[in-house]
Amino acid sequence: MTDAAPGGLLAVLTRGASLSAAGIAAVQGIALAQTLVLAHLLSPSQIGVFTAGTVLTTFVVVFSHSSLSHALIQRRDHLADAAETVFWATLISGAMLAVVLLATAPVLSALFGNSQVGLVAAASSGTVLLTSLMAVPDALMQREFQFRRRVIVDPANAAAFAIVSITGAAAGWGVWALVTGYYAALTVSVIAAWWLSGWRPGRGRFRLGLWREMAVFAFPLLIESVLERAIEVTEVVLVGHRLETAALGNYRNGRRLAFLPVMAIIQICSYVLFPAFARISGERERFRRGYLTALGWMWLAVVPASALLAAIGEPTVVLLLGDPWRGAGVLVETMCGVGVGYALMSVSAEALKGAGRPQLINGMSGVGALTAIPLLVLLLPRGLSGVGVALSISALLTGLTGLILAGRVIGVSRGELGRCLVPALLAAVVAAVAIGVLEQRVLHAGAHAVAPGLGLIAVEALAFLGLFGLVLQLISPATLRPIWRRARRA
Repeated sequence: MTDAAPGGLLAVLTRGASLSAAGIAAVQGIALAQTLVLAHLLSPSQIGVFTAGTVLTTFVVVFSHSSLSHALIQRRDHLADAAETVFWATLISGAMLAVVLLATAPVLSALFGNSQVGLVAAASSGTVLLTSLMAVPDALMQREFQFRRRVIVDPANAAAFAIVSITGAAAGWGVWALVTGYYAALTVSVIAAWWLSGWRPGRGRFRLGLWREMAVFAFPLLIESVLERAIEVTEVVLVGHRLETAALGNYRNGRRLAFLPVMAIIQICSYVLFPAFARISGERERFRRGYLTALGWMWLAVVPASALLAAIGEPTVVLLLGDPWRGAGVLVETMCGVGVGYALMSVSAEALKGAGRPQLINGMSGVGALTAIPLLVLLLPRGLSGVGVALSISALLTGLTGLILAGRVIGVSRGELGRCLVPALLAAVVAAVAIGVLEQRVLHAGAHAVAPGLGLIAVEALAFLGLFGLVLQLISPATLRPIWRRARRA
């Protein structure tokens, strides 16, 4: 797709966001249903074993689904050779890393004190090679604003994992139901991505000089991904080693549920923001307006979702999953700051990449690395609630760092950022405190049977939204004005 006029690009982005929303809604709906069903078929310990066994796989996948794909998205010349270069570089690294994972599987058994963890790690090592096959097709589809990646590939991945893992769990496969579902999901994704992208190797040639050139752009992004994954690995190791396998299962499900609403919003926006920012980065005023608009919409969606989780996260999880998963509910509530921090990180990182300043993202990564692990070690004696608080504080500090860095590059003042962010934050805090008091002092939804309890949760959610909108309208009518205009047009 060639560079579009302002109106044309806006239309493409609006269409892309709508299609992404549809795809993400399908993925999150499937993921939620799969999490609920598996929570009743598998124990926290079994899910904890899978989490521990795949901890290194999720870490090394950043190399096989490499940051070179971001360099390919931004590439403006020699595209065929660039795609061929990225393909072979990621495929070779994926094969090498799969061998390393297979060889180091016994280390995980010793670390977690569970022989099954090592078996799961060995069995899962091949997923890294499968992941590497998607790097080029995914990047090319995102580069050309082909949103079939969101509406077909991602839902197919989620559906394959849900169907195979639930079927296996019902048949009594235990943790191996999750491993089998993992492979099924990646296989479906690879087939769908290659089919939809239409790209095939052999149309260009591998060029070492081109690889070096793209590696210069990709290296800061690789560092950022490595640090982010390293923090996640350390979290899993500390929780699994210092607490127990059941707590690790609660950690995994709680983390997934806490991220469901906010990551859906972030993924919808970030998928279109990077290529869009890359195209308008040369027009300073347009870039500045685009950044503030994207940040405002992201903030307006993520902040109330996170605040609502803080108010009623624990009773909601207990009602949906059962009392053995109460720890996951505690984690959902205390992780409320993670979504807010990630919203700031996401928009800022996409803007810095679009501006050709990816090395500044390492500043955010450094803050995350320097705060997450010390806070986790300090607060881990408080159990999963301490884990959630540590992750929230670290994410907020990292997001604020990204906000400062991106603001300097784009030319956004502190006053503009304040007007964009403060009103929604204040409204969300007021609404969360009010609904939290209502739940703790009056309704006690989590103490009821499932059906009436969920009914009370729905009432609390509606009351939260109404109070949030009322407060926001009172303190900053301009914030909601674009929403009312869109509603009237619709």
